Amino acid sequence: MDVWALTKWGEALQKIRQPIPKPKGTDIIIRVTHAGVCHSDLHTAEGFYDTGKGQKFYVKDRGIKLPVALGHEILGEVAATGPDASSVAIGSRQIVYPWLGCGTCTRCHQEEDNLCSAQNGLGTKQNGGFAEYVVVPHPKYLVDLGNLNPSVACTFGCSGITTLSAVSKIMPLPPDEPVVLIGAGGLGLAAISVLKAFGHQSIVTADISDEKLATARAAGSTKTVNTSGSTALDDVLAATKGPVLAVIDFVNSSSTAILVNGLVSKGAKWVQVGVMGGSIELSLVANIFKGLTIYSNITGNLEEFQHVVKLAKEGNLPPLPVQEMPWDSVNEAMALLRAGKVSGRLILVK
Repeated sequence: MDVWALTKWGEALQKIRQPIPKPKGTDIIIRVTHAGVCHSDLHTAEGFYDTGKGQKFYVKDRGIKLPVALGHEILGEVAATGPDASSVAIGSRQIVYPWLGCGTCTRCHQEEDNLCSAQNGLGTKQNGGFAEYVVVPHPKYLVDLGNLNPSVACTFGCSGITTLSAVSKIMPLPPDEPVVLIGAGGLGLAAISVLKAFGHQSIVTADISDEKLATARAAGSTKTVNTSGSTALDDVLAATKGPVLAVIDFVNSSSTAILVNGLVSKGAKWVQVGVMGGSIELSLVANIFKGLTIYSNITGNLEEFQHVVKLAKEGNLPPLPVQEMPWDSVNEAMALLRAGKVSGRLILVK
């Protein structure tokens, strides 16, 4: 099979040949037809994360070994099944949950593979959607596509569940209570869809790109604020009549964290999602008196995966804007994402 593999940290992906995997037990072999390109793929390819104060966390220390195909937003057709996975029909089109856990720890038994400390995820520890075929170890990690748009549905395994999980952490809120979203990329736009699915009516999106803010307005954001200038904090406070009770940061850099810390009110919930990196210093006493809750959100669990697909199938989840590119254009797609030239989600189509 063809595999667009990361073969060396910090370099372009290379197309290599590997054997088509053979299923055993409850394995399902998926022939990939659609794969989303995520900022996490960029960080993995680069080989490190910025942990602040000049420090780096190296991807290799997560146990990721090269070569490996990146890509964790995956949809495809069932090509083969193991003898214990007969419930999944050959040829059926399936959306894949990629955050595979070890299968034996407490979190995995709770079906919260995303919180497993020994993950074996697709697109990280083993080949993901930039490979022609992927191995899914159990039918529970699949949801049938049905009549959904495959280019939108493939994003549910990352942007869909990540935003559903993040939005769930700030709820319940009155529908007219402002929710601030930092970042109008793929995740920010997906969050607008999820908030609208929850019936929320006051969504304020902040970004440094007027083009991306225009896309956010088209997607249903009720207000947008360009935060590239020196008056960013005052501008968001004016738009929200703040301070605010709920902020979800899809960038999560030093500068956005400083902005959020100035926005939040007493009893607020601050959800950190992005991994642009950095650090800030917070007053522990001020946090206590503010009654602030800070969540670190890492993707979503199996229940949230099933929930987001259900919302879409019921027609309650507005579709995320997507841009399709040929599957072999993976390096071009990653370059566009790295340059900030993508509105919505880039989808590689086989």
